[in-house]
Amino acid sequence: MTDNGVEMQHFNLCTIKTATNNFSDANKLGEGGFGLVYKGKLTNGKEIAVKRLSMNSKQGLKEFENEVMLIVKLQHRNIVRLLGCCVEGDEKLLVYEYIPNTGLDAVLFDPSRCTELHWAKRANIINGIARGLQYLREESRLKIIHRDLKASNILLDAEMNPNISDFGTARIFGDNQIEANTNRVVGTYGYMAPEDAMEGLFSFKTDVYSFGVLMLEILSGKKNSGFYDLDSNMKFILTAWRLWSEGRGMELIDQILVDTCPEKEALRLIQIALLCLQEDPNLRPTMASVRLLLAASKSINIPQPLAPTFSIDRFATSDRSSTTGAGIGFATSDQSSKSGAAVAFARSD
Repeated sequence: MTDNGVEMQHFNLCTIKTATNNFSDANKLGEGGFGLVYKGKLTNGKEIAVKRLSMNSKQGLKEFENEVMLIVKLQHRNIVRLLGCCVEGDEKLLVYEYIPNTGLDAVLFDPSRCTELHWAKRANIINGIARGLQYLREESRLKIIHRDLKASNILLDAEMNPNISDFGTARIFGDNQIEANTNRVVGTYGYMAPEDAMEGLFSFKTDVYSFGVLMLEILSGKKNSGFYDLDSNMKFILTAWRLWSEGRGMELIDQILVDTCPEKEALRLIQIALLCLQEDPNLRPTMASVRLLLAASKSINIPQPLAPTFSIDRFATSDRSSTTGAGIGFATSDQSSKSGAAVAFARSD
C-alpha cells in the first residue's frame, strides 16, 4: 500500500513470465528507449502490459524508481494506471493496465486505421490529453512536467479515450517553482519546445508546446517530421500558421475529415494549437486556459497567435542533444527555479 492509499502490488518474476509466455515475441506490444513492452494475462484473466527495462538501456534504476513513484500517485481517467512492479535479479519490470489500442501514432498515422478516428473521436482525444495535462499541473498531489509528450506516449483504450503514459523523464516541481534548467536534454525533437531544445529550460509551458504539436498532428493526420530534421519540423509549424492566417486552414485538416467536420470548430482548434506553439513561453496559454478555450463558446475571443519566428541556425549550432525515444532524465524536486521566470498566460494555472 502506498502513502496515498493507492494499492501497489509487487509481482514476482515467475508470475510475469507466465503472464507474458516468457516474454515471447508474439506478446510484444512495442519498444522504446526504456525497453520492450509485452502484453500479458494474469491467472485471474486480467490483461496487463509489462514494461521491461532493457539490459542495454541508458536508463537505469533511478528512472525505473521515478516512474514507479510518480505513476502510482496519479489517479486520473486520462493517465495510464500502474498496477505494480517487479525488481528481481537483473529484471526491472513495470506492470500497467492493458490499453488495447496501443499508441495514438499507431492509429493516427496508419492509412488502414486512421479512418477509425472520425472528427468526434479526435476532438475527444484532444480534450482528454488536455484534461490529463491539467491534472498533472493542478490537481495531483505532485506538480509534474511530463517532458516527453508525443503521439506514441498517448495510449488509446477500447473507446479511443487517451491515456498519457511513460513518465520516466518527468520532473516534479515545488509549489512555487515555475521554471528549471538542466544540462541533460530529454524528450523527442519535433515535440520539444525551443527553449528546452536549445537551452535546457523547461517549465509547465514546455508540455503546452508539445501539446500544440500533438494537436496539429491529430487535426492534420500528418506526423511532424522533425525527429531528426529540425528544419522540417519548423516548416511543419510554419505551414500550419500560414494556411490558418491566409484563411486556408481547412487545407490543413485531414482529408478524410473535411466533409464531416464543422469548419468553424476545426479552425478554432488550429488557432488554439498555434497559440500553444508560440516561441515565447510567456505567450503560450496554460493548460487551464487551453481547457477553457477548448470549451469556449463562439462568443469567446481567442487570442491571435503570432507567426513562428524560430531560428533554425540557433538549433543547428547547439551542441545539446536529445533522445529520440524515451528520455534519460529522472524526476526530482528541482529547486533551481529562477526569479525572472515567465509568468503564466492565465493566472488560474
